[in-house]
Amino acid sequence: MGARYDVIVIGSGFGGAIAAARLAEKGARVLVLERGRRWTKDQYPRALTDPWIYSHTRPQKRNGWFDLRFFRKMTVVQGAGVGGSSLCYSAVVIEPDPDLFDRSWPPEITRDELRPYYANVAAMLKVRTIPSGQRTARGRLLRRAAEALGQQARFSDVPLAIAFDDGWTYGLEDPLHPRHSRAHVNEHGQRQGTCIHLGNCDVGCDVEAKNSLDFNYIPFAERHGAEIRPLHVVRDIQPESGHYRVVFDRIEKGRLIPGSESATRIVLAAGSLGTTELLLRCRDRHRSLPRVSRRLGQGWSANGNVLTPDRYRNTGEVRQGIGPSISTRLSFMDGSVNGQRFTIEDDGFPNLWSLLRRRPIRRALDERNPAQQWAMWLGIGVDAADGELRLRRPILAPWATRLDLHWRVDSSRPLVEAILGQQAALSAAAGGRLLVPWYWRLAKGLMTVHPLGGCAMGRTEATGVVDHTGAVFGHPNLYVCDGSILPAAVGRNPSMTIGALAERIAALMADD
Repeated sequence: MGARYDVIVIGSGFGGAIAAARLAEKGARVLVLERGRRWTKDQYPRALTDPWIYSHTRPQKRNGWFDLRFFRKMTVVQGAGVGGSSLCYSAVVIEPDPDLFDRSWPPEITRDELRPYYANVAAMLKVRTIPSGQRTARGRLLRRAAEALGQQARFSDVPLAIAFDDGWTYGLEDPLHPRHSRAHVNEHGQRQGTCIHLGNCDVGCDVEAKNSLDFNYIPFAERHGAEIRPLHVVRDIQPESGHYRVVFDRIEKGRLIPGSESATRIVLAAGSLGTTELLLRCRDRHRSLPRVSRRLGQGWSANGNVLTPDRYRNTGEVRQGIGPSISTRLSFMDGSVNGQRFTIEDDGFPNLWSLLRRRPIRRALDERNPAQQWAMWLGIGVDAADGELRLRRPILAPWATRLDLHWRVDSSRPLVEAILGQQAALSAAAGGRLLVPWYWRLAKGLMTVHPLGGCAMGRTEATGVVDHTGAVFGHPNLYVCDGSILPAAVGRNPSMTIGALAERIAALMADD
């Protein structure tokens, strides 16, 4: 029997959604298999008993918003759902420094080569900076700290995939009230609103102002005939005569129901952990893809993430929980701090007291928030990218295999210490006190929201898992199109670069 689809895309984040959209636009029969739910505004987790957590071991029972993976010395936070981690990211879509591609990347991938694809992503996500009259208290705090340290030239607003109304200001009567969000239908037929600074970017925007992938690339793909199937957990990829069979479990009413579909070409886009684990299982456990490079799993990076809280006495200086989660940054990508290259952004998190109540409370500038005197610095840097993902058999369950991460702290420690030193200086200059997380102080562990690598690009199978087109060495018509193919950290929020690579891979596939 022939393949039912031309392309099956596994995952619907920045790689999968974009690949599906562009291939469907070119007339391909596209199926997207997504492990998580298709979230709607009325389903966003809010109460303590809501589905917050996705379990990779029991997805039929727990298929919530966040997927938390705990490894030795590293915790990885990911999103789960149609739209992937765009659902829970802070909407920062920023291009890397032009010289990023001078190191570790295939020669075909250059800033000039990716320029039109960056433009495509920016246009699709309606990227812009925050209006000057809407800068958050956290953003103003970062700017004052930079000025006090003589670093104002390093300060800038970050590009955001958020719909803003230039007429909105904090001076409006009851400014956080939903009546101030301007409703509109976007070019993809999706109803959205404009930002009123509720601070819930990472847990689902209540007024749907964040331009996550479920408001653009995914409906675009569907309009061109792509089929999206949520709650499908892929288990194996099996080569057959002229095509591939994708074996999965469908989640229905708390049960896993086996199934499969076939396609001429497969695009893996399950993220750094998901794609790498699936290929490891196909190569080493199922033996269905035996020729995948021995480089599989190597070159993993946390993208130099160092998330550190600091505390202030004057709560009005912070207003934690109000405003877009991130809106400003300082760049140290010139290597002027101990030779390390990194960025520091003002970071926020939702008002948990208002979120986790049974009944929502009215949001206001003077709202009660136990964490309102706290701020967060997010460091993003060019780390050593020398982690390794691999399968292991737990001592207490030797019949099973689990994904394991071996992350070498020593090689990335100079970067972490440089970021922490700069974060401490910023806190002190702004009148706060940096509180280095216990997991770094005691165990030299970190947390990342930007997992990269594991299926890195290379010129040959001896240096990478895929080539510059995303094609897997050794297995024709099998592609990888997500953050796992990045061969090095980017020192920036990586979504824009992942998106540009996805645009390019899809364009090359369509022309093939």
